[in-house]
Amino acid sequence: MLQNHMNKKKPTVAYFCMEYGLDETFKSYAGGLGILAGDYLKGAKDHEFPIVGIGIKWKQGYTDQRIDENGKPYDAYHNYEYDFLEDTGVQVPVTIKGSEVQCKVWKVTAFGNAPLYLLDTDLPHNPESWTTGQLYGWFGEERIAQEIVLGIGGVRALRKLGIAIDVYHFNEGHALFAGFELIREKVAAGATYEDAVAATKAETVFTTHTPVLQGNESHPIERIVYMGANMDITEEQLEELGGSPFNMTVGALRLSKKSNAVAALHGETANKMWAHVDGKSDIVPITNAIHMPTWVDNEMIVRAENGGDLWEQHMKNKKDLVDFIEKKNGVRLNPENLIIGFSRRAAPYKRSDFIFSDPKIIEPYLKSGKIQIVFSGKAHPLDDTGKGIVANLVKMSKLYPSAVVFLQNYGMEIGAALTRGSDIWLNNPRRPMEASGTSGMKAAMNGVLNFSILDGWWPEACRHGENGWQFGDAFESTDEKIQDAHDLKALYQVLENDVVPTYYENREKWVSMMKNSILDTKDYFAVKRMLEEYYSELYEA
Repeated sequence: MLQNHMNKKKPTVAYFCMEYGLDETFKSYAGGLGILAGDYLKGAKDHEFPIVGIGIKWKQGYTDQRIDENGKPYDAYHNYEYDFLEDTGVQVPVTIKGSEVQCKVWKVTAFGNAPLYLLDTDLPHNPESWTTGQLYGWFGEERIAQEIVLGIGGVRALRKLGIAIDVYHFNEGHALFAGFELIREKVAAGATYEDAVAATKAETVFTTHTPVLQGNESHPIERIVYMGANMDITEEQLEELGGSPFNMTVGALRLSKKSNAVAALHGETANKMWAHVDGKSDIVPITNAIHMPTWVDNEMIVRAENGGDLWEQHMKNKKDLVDFIEKKNGVRLNPENLIIGFSRRAAPYKRSDFIFSDPKIIEPYLKSGKIQIVFSGKAHPLDDTGKGIVANLVKMSKLYPSAVVFLQNYGMEIGAALTRGSDIWLNNPRRPMEASGTSGMKAAMNGVLNFSILDGWWPEACRHGENGWQFGDAFESTDEKIQDAHDLKALYQVLENDVVPTYYENREKWVSMMKNSILDTKDYFAVKRMLEEYYSELYEA
């Protein structure tokens, strides 16, 4: 019986996502969502899981965000050409605002990933050729058009390619219109709407990421109908599925047999956040993970497992980071002194510039060079608050030129350099706003010690003072001023009493913590475990 179970064929999964971070040279990702999707497809290839990816070929990708002479971020866009795209010879039509738009289908397998199929509307004579221009470039009609291409075009591409799918996985609500196309197919074959919804639900799963209500996209129902995304689903049926205005996350929660959050704590947050939604699927936690060959120096793993010299290898990685920073910014940090890394999206709740809040405490460390901090991160092109945070980080780098660095145009290359070469990985979001935070996993496996709020994945791994540090003791307040004051005091307390003294006065303990960090995370937070849980908890459930 067990043998039969073991030999049972795994279901084939189509994974729909707006962005994929496969390589620095392939401008098809914006941030953590795309990096997760890229790691997921690489893991599927490595461990032979039957998964194909569906996405969009973005002509200009996400913003190149540079810093101008006044220290302010600005956005630049470029048309990209790639020589690794394979032409499938397949085109599929979608209808946008009553016009037929052809979507060319490209295949990507160049980065050690499971097959990824990308839809492209940038074709001569296409009435809406701009649709696949910029990743997350717009919000209204344009965003719906992009999601028609991803979801409806994606299902049609699978049909024309002849790929039989058992499970449709929507990574965030952007892919929901794929569900509408699945319903349309079943109704066209003679099913009632109710039966078509039930059958679609039985083959669909959904991952929710954003724990910020405003970050969960919604559209006026009339706009969805006007754009042609509804696939003959009536306005009343749309409202029943996703409310009015139509919330893409709510629709996906109701059109899936099962959903997941991306960390244990995020599971609690998401269940509270969506508790009011009747008829939604269960939301189970499946903690994100990383593709180790992409992000981790394997020599650090080997030395941690076999008692090798971790500090020697870490210093090699650290000097590589110092060289990388000098090449990028012309600033040479001191590799002997503590380097704190911080790279993530410049969203207000992530509090990128938080450590500078009390100059009386932090300034002496920066002026002496005892603490050096390297930042990177992009703000959304339309987020002026986020851009203000970036401008402040640049200002701090000018105020403390030998101790604070801001690396512009954050991407995979910068992320990899920082998570390998820093000593400390700082993370200070307002709990419980961080869904997962996979950069901390990359740092941990490279022996870079996490110094973080107990948010996202860190509560599952943290052994304070043994494999990293936490600060704030999981405190939460609905009053941001109270939360910030509490967390800032806690940050400085652990930094001054634990992190700095251990680094400078107890190298033996520091190296022991590095070893614990690597050994505690290298298996559980690697992509194979995540894929196995997706199969057992979602796909085969």
